[in-house]
Amino acid sequence: MTTAPLSLEHIIKPATIEQDKTPVLFMLHGYGSNEEDLFSFATELQKELCIISVRAPYPMQPYGNAWYAINFDAEKGKWSDDEQAAESVQKILNFIDEACNTYNLDKDNVTLLGFSQGAILSYATAISYPEKVKNVIALSGYINENLIDKLKTDKDPSKLNIYASHGSVDQVIPVSWAQKTPNYLKNLGITCTYEEYPVGHGVAPQNFYSFKEWLSTKI
Repeated sequence: MTTAPLSLEHIIKPATIEQDKTPVLFMLHGYGSNEEDLFSFATELQKELCIISVRAPYPMQPYGNAWYAINFDAEKGKWSDDEQAAESVQKILNFIDEACNTYNLDKDNVTLLGFSQGAILSYATAISYPEKVKNVIALSGYINENLIDKLKTDKDPSKLNIYASHGSVDQVIPVSWAQKTPNYLKNLGITCTYEEYPVGHGVAPQNFYSFKEWLSTKI
């Protein structure tokens, strides 16, 4: 079901196990997709989770949505619009607060699950505002250091838990970009699980079961 008037369009699967405090997982889709994309995972994830899949704020033509513009014109020498990405981080933070208040969710038990562009923003949001996020599952993304530098919060993210995975033959985001992740996080004192799978820009079934098992120990 699509729910009412929060700042970003979304779909929600409530927790099916009642608790005093309900942990929440926010799904952030990739460039050119929408909130339906990752939501197929929802029924297979932990029943104690409220799962909210969020639509990125910028519509694309002829369909799909983006968290920020990507410029594919090599002559201009710019891969992504970091200014717009930083604005989307703020939109995500606002939405987390709105959703937790509206649906009575545990603000201290927030997980971000992002794919591709959604993973890039999950990293940036959590590392820059670690008081808002407990866990990150980053699929087929990378850490955009320029974006994190732009956000300039200098908070201590060392208590974050991060699971990262990438396809070893990813044709969209080179695996070499993702392979920098563990060292970058280690330098911040962050515990990270990093895995590679023999796939392209997607999520292998064994990848899903691996991050599901990882998540069961973090929520």
